[in-house]
Amino acid sequence: MITIRKANERGHANHGWLDTYHTFSFASYRDAGHMRFRVLRVINEDRVAPGKGFGTHPHNDMEIITYVLDGALEHKDSMGNGSVIRPGDVQHMSAGTGVMHSEFTPSETETVHLYQIWLFPRKKGIEPGWDQKSFADKLRDGGLVLVASPDGADGSLTINQDARLYSSFLGEGERLTHDIATGRHIWLQVARGVATVNGISLEAGDGAAISDETTLQIEAADMAEILLFDLP
Repeated sequence: MITIRKANERGHANHGWLDTYHTFSFASYRDAGHMRFRVLRVINEDRVAPGKGFGTHPHNDMEIITYVLDGALEHKDSMGNGSVIRPGDVQHMSAGTGVMHSEFTPSETETVHLYQIWLFPRKKGIEPGWDQKSFADKLRDGGLVLVASPDGADGSLTINQDARLYSSFLGEGERLTHDIATGRHIWLQVARGVATVNGISLEAGDGAAISDETTLQIEAADMAEILLFDLP
């Protein structure tokens, strides 16, 4: 079963400095029919204006993944970490028992376009943690690239949840196959471009909740960038 979440049906808010779309209920957007999918709690597509961002604020007991499409985002946290996240980079933070962090656009001229992703943790109350890696070279090689997993397989970021996040750049007409293990569920998010999943067309910002399928055939109708979540 494949259920489509169209981009234009998502929650939306424009605060001037932040233009944001919410796949699931978030902040002032409340939608009882779209609270979560399995352990996936938040998929926010954000555009943050130059020199603006999210001031220091707390998180706890949540797995937070930041994925930048265009521009750059500067991160600082109470664990002493600081970094700039750019396209090809993926950042993960286990909020655990509690962490404070801020995120700003370091450029005074360039907007940052990103996805902010939250997953419920497998275990609560762990020590907070942070990591960031570049997958730019692997993504240029094509195919599905594992960027986050529970065991750090294939050089991916290690997250506190039995979930795997893949990213892929697809050229026009390029195809991928993903086999789904028994009892697993998939969320597919098209970050940009146009792609089909088992013959169903998805455009930029569209998502698909997938259950009770055994195989996915993904094809780019145009150049596409996708995120694929393999979930318990």
